[in-house]
Parts: sequence; structure tokens; C-alpha cells
Amino acid sequence: MTMTPFPAAALFDWYDRHARILPWRSRWPDLSPAYHVWLSEIMLQQTVVATVIPYFVDFVRRWPSVCDLAAANNDDVMAAWAGLGYYARARNLHRAAKIVCAAHGGNFPESRDALLALPGIGPYTAGAIAAIGFGASSVVVDGNIERVFARYYAISTPLPAAKADISAAYAAQHPGERPSDYPQALMDFANAVCTPKAPACNACPVAAGCAAAKAGTPETWPVKAIKKPKPERHGIAFVAYSDTGAACLVKRPESGLLGGMLAFPSAGWTPADSDWNADAPLASPPFPANWTLLDDSVSHVFTHFSLTMRV
Repeated sequence: MTMTPFPAAALFDWYDRHARILPWRSRWPDLSPAYHVWLSEIMLQQTVVATVIPYFVDFVRRWPSVCDLAAANNDDVMAAWAGLGYYARARNLHRAAKIVCAAHGGNFPESRDALLALPGIGPYTAGAIAAIGFGASSVVVDGNIERVFARYYAISTPLPAAKADISAAYAAQHPGERPSDYPQALMDFANAVCTPKAPACNACPVAAGCAAAKAGTPETWPVKAIKKPKPERHGIAFVAYSDTGAACLVKRPESGLLGGMLAFPSAGWTPADSDWNADAPLASPPFPANWTLLDDSVSHVFTHFSLTMRV
């Protein structure tokens, strides 16, 4: 089957007029430092750009190079990350910085395989570093770019199975020019025009060849598999303050969810359908005090489950 060419020239023309100004970004032929690309891409996993910007600026101010970050105290790195969530990213970030500094002389490796060997780097991040940091014509496909190509070619395979088809389309249609700008142009275009809801097809520079735009139902794509409901867990948090108002916190284990973070002591986190009594932990609290179980509860949704905590 002949694939309709993706109009990279029209995309670049749009990007040259509408590109976002971001602290980690350079414009072709200049390349962003690989350290900045890596740091921003790790922060941007599951986190929106507006939230990431002040964290990125703070990290680069405190640790201007990857070796500065590698030499930092882990507690300082985790504290600087607090609020971004998905804390395994911060642990892997610090581990990867140490490897880059010790094994690669402070220079990020350019090959995809060497990048994939670093903690916290998957196929997308490796491709982004190679393209944006080193000017390689690598495949860079995130959720935004998936949406653009799924719509342009009306790819009917549901995600995540469609990732292979979308990556193949990206590779086949790569223009070969401006390799660092190309994925960033697609991302900005997806953010501003080819949005998840109510895409601006009337203002789209590539609409003439877009199968989804021609169909008149662009929100039909990308096709997504039906999600299963998140499992529910419940537990209890022991919230206490000293006479001076200081919170009584513990450091969570380094491995696992929220690893290495400070938190109120807690118990449970068990499946909601298990035989668990919220009153039971009160018989063995973390330390002696006048504990009272409140009527209210606190809920939070994680990536793979939702949690309700009694206090």
C-alpha cells in the first residue's frame, strides 16, 4: 500500500511561526545540550510542560551539568523533585547521572543502545535525546505524535498495539532535514492544533492530506483499547505534629512506590476487597500517642490503582 507523504515542509513552516519558547530548547542547526534534553524529557513523563518549567530551571541552576547532579546528595535530589510525582523517575535520574559521569566522562552516549542502557530511559526518551541532542534521524514517538500520525493515516489498530504502525509511519516519512526540530515541531503542532479534543482542523497546515480531517471525525483517532477500572486500595495514615508544629514524618523505603520520600507513617494499602479492619493498626501505632481515628478519609489516584486513606 502506498503511504500518503506527510507534508513536513508545511509542518516546518507552521513551526517556524508558532514554536514554543522553552528553557531546554534550541533551534536547528543549533542543538540543545543532551543533559537538558534528557532532564526535560524525564520530567515531562506524565507531567505537563507548564509544571515542568520551574523544576527544570531550578535543577539546572543547582546542578548545571550531569556530573554536578551525579555528585548531589540523593535526599537533596528527591527534595528538589518533590511535587513532580512519579518519584521513581528521580531515583533513576540520579542513578543515570552517576553512570554518565563515571562511565562516559560526563558526556551522554549518542547511540540508541547505549542510551537505553541508562536507568529510566526507554525507546521514546532514547530517540528524543538522539534526535534533539545529537541531530540523529531517530524515531521519536510520544502520545502527542501518536495522535498526529494515527489521525493523518486513520490507523485503525487500537493503542497501544498501534505503536508499531505509528513508529513505522514516522520512520518512513521522516524528512531527513532538521532532525532535531522535526519531533519538536510535531509535539508543538499536536499541543496547539491537533489536540485530543476539538482539534483545530480549519487552521491545520496538513489537513489537506489528513484522513481523519477528511472523515470529519478526527476525535475518533487514535483508537484506544477499553481501559479496565483501576483497582482500589485502602489504608490508614498516622498524622501527628509536635508541640512546636513540626510534622512527624518517616522516610519510605528506597524501592517501591514513593521510594525514598518523606511521608506520614501509614499502614494497609491493601486491596479494597480484602479482609482489612481500619481499627486494627490503632492497636500497634508507630509510636505511643493519643491517637483518634477521624471520620474523614483522603483519596488519591496513582497510575495503576486508586487509594483511600483513613486518618
